[in-house]
Amino acid sequence: MDREIEPKKGLQAVFSKKALPWWIGVVVAAFVIYLIARPDVKTLRVNAETITVNMVKFGEFNDYIRVSGQVQPMTTIQLSPQEGGLVEQIVMEEGSHVNQGDVIVVLSNENLDLQILNSEAELAEKENILRNTLISMEQQKLSLQQERLQLNVDVRRAKRDYDSKKALYNDQLIAKEDFLQAEEDYQLALDKLELVKNRARQDSLYRSVEIEQMNESLANMRINMQMIRKRKDNLSIKAPIDGELGLLDVVLGQSVGAGTKIGQINNLESYKIEAQIDEHYIDRVMTGLSATFERQGETFDALLRKVYPEVRDGKFKADFKFNGEQPENIRSGQTYYLNLQLGQPTEGLIIPRGSFYQKTGGKWIYVVSDDGTKATKREIRIGRQNPQYYEVLEGLSEGEKVIVSGYDNFGENDVLMMK
Repeated sequence: MDREIEPKKGLQAVFSKKALPWWIGVVVAAFVIYLIARPDVKTLRVNAETITVNMVKFGEFNDYIRVSGQVQPMTTIQLSPQEGGLVEQIVMEEGSHVNQGDVIVVLSNENLDLQILNSEAELAEKENILRNTLISMEQQKLSLQQERLQLNVDVRRAKRDYDSKKALYNDQLIAKEDFLQAEEDYQLALDKLELVKNRARQDSLYRSVEIEQMNESLANMRINMQMIRKRKDNLSIKAPIDGELGLLDVVLGQSVGAGTKIGQINNLESYKIEAQIDEHYIDRVMTGLSATFERQGETFDALLRKVYPEVRDGKFKADFKFNGEQPENIRSGQTYYLNLQLGQPTEGLIIPRGSFYQKTGGKWIYVVSDDGTKATKREIRIGRQNPQYYEVLEGLSEGEKVIVSGYDNFGENDVLMMK
């Protein structure tokens, strides 16, 4: 006899084998809904002792940057030889104090010595030619004078003969032909004398011009000779001013060309500070800005005097001059750390500087919860910065705590669980 099976009711029906597929479906559906609805948050557990936490506070932000600079002489004169040659002697060493006119390096130049000898020989030859020319001209002058004297005698004789025959011809004692010959001889003697006088005048002018030209040529040669000898003096490189021999880049036997920089003289009367500044500040750094630095327990003032526009390796150069007293025992090459004031102090939210900035660029930061158990990534906006603080423009409130140490080990996680 068959027994009627009663259907399960209540909890027995819920957990029956027939309900199992429904339970599986519910679990799968719930898991799918969870995957769809859950926030995409990445979490990382970190050791709280390995991170640095600071508080956001409201305070004074001093707009300055810290730059390092080296002391350099305000005036530096380059040492360059006017004549090339071989380094024969090094008289002064780097760092030596020199006075104007002191010999620093001596060069030798055989070609220059040869030029001097050739010029001296050419000058002697020119002087000898002039001397022979003057002697020849003097001989010509004496010859003309002698010829003139002889013609004067011939004129007097021809005149006497002419006067005598003229009287005889008037008395009809001689033939007319004899009288005419005497007259012609007298006129010829006069013409010869006048010709010699004209030639003497022309020769005198010619001699004057030629002698003047030759004397001028000799004078130029003597000047050239002096210049060549002066070039010989230029082989001794001398200090142009009083100061310090800051650099000397030569060795014995080295061949140095004319105009090549071999060293420099530093004027020790005044100094400047030459600094390298990050190009990030190039639009804000301008002449006239003030700076301060500490040296030997004292604070000194400086003034930005020049900004160089060229940027190299992400930095540009600027020169500072001392504004007032300068440190004692100042030396070229010393390093000073300056606080360059870019603007007036202002009030606002600030956080201490930290290495997190290298990772985030100031666009986000980890904010620590009130109980200190976790830190959540949050977008922020950072404005100006100085060696101590960042200026917070958006995203944080006074009293909140943030992680300012490096983020290199945190990856792309949104939440840090601190233990």
